[in-house]
Amino acid sequence: MADVEPVLAAAEKGFEASLERMFTLIRFPTVATDPKYHGECRKAADWLVGLLGELGLQAETRETTGQPVVVGKSPAGQSQPHAPHILFYGHYDVQPADPLDLWETPPFEPQIRTGKDGRQRIFARGASDDKGQLLTFLEASRAWLAVHGQLPFRLTVLLEGDEEGDSTHLDLFLKDNAAEFACDSVFICDSGMWDPKTPAIDTMMRGCICDEVTITGPRIDLHSGYYGGAAVNPIKVLARILGGLHDRNGRVTIRGFYDGVKPPTPAQRKQWAKLKFSPKKFLSDVGLKIPAGEKGFSPLEQMWARPTAEVNGIYGGYRGAGSKTVLPSEATGKISFRLVAGQDPKKIRKAFRAHVKALLPKDCKARFQDFGGDSSGITVANDTPYIAAAHVALNAEWGRPAVEVGSGGSLPVVESFRKRLGVDSLLVGFALEDDRVHSPNEKYDVESYRKGIRTWARIIAELSGKV
Repeated sequence: MADVEPVLAAAEKGFEASLERMFTLIRFPTVATDPKYHGECRKAADWLVGLLGELGLQAETRETTGQPVVVGKSPAGQSQPHAPHILFYGHYDVQPADPLDLWETPPFEPQIRTGKDGRQRIFARGASDDKGQLLTFLEASRAWLAVHGQLPFRLTVLLEGDEEGDSTHLDLFLKDNAAEFACDSVFICDSGMWDPKTPAIDTMMRGCICDEVTITGPRIDLHSGYYGGAAVNPIKVLARILGGLHDRNGRVTIRGFYDGVKPPTPAQRKQWAKLKFSPKKFLSDVGLKIPAGEKGFSPLEQMWARPTAEVNGIYGGYRGAGSKTVLPSEATGKISFRLVAGQDPKKIRKAFRAHVKALLPKDCKARFQDFGGDSSGITVANDTPYIAAAHVALNAEWGRPAVEVGSGGSLPVVESFRKRLGVDSLLVGFALEDDRVHSPNEKYDVESYRKGIRTWARIIAELSGKV
């Protein structure tokens, strides 16, 4: 195994420069879902091409049906001929910063602030999700190359600009270029720690589909005095349908919804129980007290291993100041489903729409809209040499064993890599629960960035001569 200590020393020596590179990347307002920022996305992609070039990679931007992807490849001779091929993935796009008035400092002007606990934190949109995270691996590679001259594997870097919006753009790109990106494993840094002191490896993630339903009744809005009671009210119809998506035990009532779903195994339940997760503290942090959801399953099981149906928004009729006595002509609801391994997103969408139509009064109609980006729930094999290397490295850097966890969130690209390339992903990240990703005042701890770089250097060292 190659010596990691000189690499760690090089990373520490260059850490301030690494921070400045992160700040430069953050300053690009890469909100890919907003057309007015598409130029900034391209500027960020071009900047990343330059960054990969500094590492000695042959880098370029490539066009997709959405934002450009950045591709960097180890030149011939930079690794052993029979070394494994690693694909590192990250995304440079970010969530919109709105509402801007809730930010303490401008979202795209990164600032380091020291809290009362003495911890330094970087505040900016994208600091944690995913610009700071993706740079941990690239900066570790920079330090490794500076010391050893070559990595112990062939490296391809793939950075996309549509993760926060429509993941189908990258999926189509991978479909069209699968042979080019064939690899032995994918490394992803877009996840988090179990707690500020305990590292984690994600081995299961839920998938996600979103749907929108609009119920229409009368052809125009109606006077509630003249028509109230006699005419159907689309808001009442929609509320009744959405309110009936769950039974009294929290189970989803859509026919076939649980087809293919397996409960957590006894071994999984035993492992998760050791995490000593506190539902009371988890909920109190967001102003709640009482666990909700499907009965018979713990909150961790509900979030990691059980599918859900959630109403994300509902609107219709008059929403201005004061009152307006009206029966609206239509009402809309936005619904998302978090799916687990074994469920088919297409079947779930079809079943949901059939469920709605079956409950419609004869005078009402329903129209639907989906927004792309469907993904299946996945489980990742945890017996690979890459997982083993991550366990050793995380323990060495953080001083305690890493825990294997699930994620209630979704990362559609993991499914794309399995479907298009036939490989699993190593999911190691350093975000913390209080990073406020997708919210105002997003932050990333300076220590997360520093130790993230050091951890990836240790993972590289563990893979040296072992795979």
